[in-house]
Amino acid sequence: QRGGPSTGLPTKTEQSDLLQAMFGRNGESPVPILAPASPADCFAIAIEAARLAVRAMSPVFILSDGFIANSAEPWAIPDADEIEPILVNHPSPHLHNGTNGTNGDAPFLPYQRDPVSLARPWATPGIVGLEHRLGGLSKAPETGNVSYAPVHNETMNRERAEKVARLADVIAPAEVYGAQAGKLLVLSWGGTYGAVRVAAAMAHKAGKAVGHLHLRHLNPFPRNLGEILKRYDTVFIPEMNMGQLALLIRGKFGIDVAQYNRLHTRPLKISEIKAEIDKLV
Repeated sequence: QRGGPSTGLPTKTEQSDLLQAMFGRNGESPVPILAPASPADCFAIAIEAARLAVRAMSPVFILSDGFIANSAEPWAIPDADEIEPILVNHPSPHLHNGTNGTNGDAPFLPYQRDPVSLARPWATPGIVGLEHRLGGLSKAPETGNVSYAPVHNETMNRERAEKVARLADVIAPAEVYGAQAGKLLVLSWGGTYGAVRVAAAMAHKAGKAVGHLHLRHLNPFPRNLGEILKRYDTVFIPEMNMGQLALLIRGKFGIDVAQYNRLHTRPLKISEIKAEIDKLV
């Protein structure tokens, strides 16, 4: 993400694409969204994004920003053998009594979803017995046949949304640094991590009931986020945009938030975040 819109300021930083990633498609088509906190985190989050993409059979957005892209950080590259494999269970072709299918006499069902993840099978192109329709027209559940039936459109839209929502079952719960409840929770995402963490730590060390929660998962949110937000009198969200995460938090959890929004295309400073915290606590 860089200063924008359009070509904008291509060498400068901003956090202005969250809503585009969240809603920038026609129709109801949610996708998972992740945001790294640092250059080293980009390595780990890319692996996690691939894992989530396979689990949900969905594209995944990784929202980095210009500050992270122009930063440097040492980290230990793990041995590839120590990284948990990302397993793909491709359906196997099966020929039975002259009928192509994977489950006995029945034909291959390209939208027969996994009961846990709701992902549909990843059929390898060109395999006999796995032929099915592709394209942008609305489809029926299980068969994937083109369908204009209202109930089919309702079912498919809800299944697509639910498979993304269920990723919250496998992502890490949110963790708070500093005060676990109290006057103020500072909620951040993306490349603002360092400045916000230090500012919140300074306030906490000074005896103020301030906690800091940095989000890496923006869709879906961690399962425990709503419970954490309830522990604090005020939730404060500093962003390098006009309040995009604040808008999502209000809409999802029905709470008001304090905002600090800067579009100077420069990283947020510890001093300015600390000054805003001092105004609120």
